[in-house]
Amino acid sequence: MSTSKPRRSPKPQERQRDPERTRKLILDAAEAEFAAHGFAGARTSAIAAQAGVNQQLIWYYFDGKQGLYQAIAERWRQRESELIEPGTPLPEQVRRYALEALHNPAGVRLLAWGGLEYTGPADDPDQAARADRLRGFAEAVRAAQEAGRLPRELDPGCLTVMLMAATMAATTLPHVIEGVCGADARSPEFVRHYADQVALVAELLGLEQ
Repeated sequence: MSTSKPRRSPKPQERQRDPERTRKLILDAAEAEFAAHGFAGARTSAIAAQAGVNQQLIWYYFDGKQGLYQAIAERWRQRESELIEPGTPLPEQVRRYALEALHNPAGVRLLAWGGLEYTGPADDPDQAARADRLRGFAEAVRAAQEAGRLPRELDPGCLTVMLMAATMAATTLPHVIEGVCGADARSPEFVRHYADQVALVAELLGLEQ
């Protein structure tokens, strides 16, 4: 995914910029570009234009497109750590993830693009960290099985994937939602209703942990 290009020092007028503000402008523009087009389709020229900066600054601050993509992934990890505090019950976790379609739509689209473009672990350095973050889902399933609330035949990993896919449906399946539910998947009212429904499913499965 990555390409090499010499890193240069910024021009004098660029040095006068607030580095943190410049980085944020670039990251905000990159998040929108990657969310719209995926990694392969995103263009650093479009990111620079949207951010209102010289394209070379992307190389100066992030070492190019790959480094910028990794910075966006780190931003999502930070968002996720703030979203789900330790000890949050699983039904509330899935409700909050589903609400990201409303509060952080670019983040959900980025995750979906990651799956569409996935060809192996080398393309997803966050894979191990993501598995660790989702381990609580599988542990809650096992606890429900131990308590007799869920059948032993149910695969905890598969149910975790199902719940994760369900939380993303307002972003990934808007056409299905419109056809089945007769609702606009982008509507805040529907997203909130849908998030509550996903949480209710988790509760009905006995996943209180």
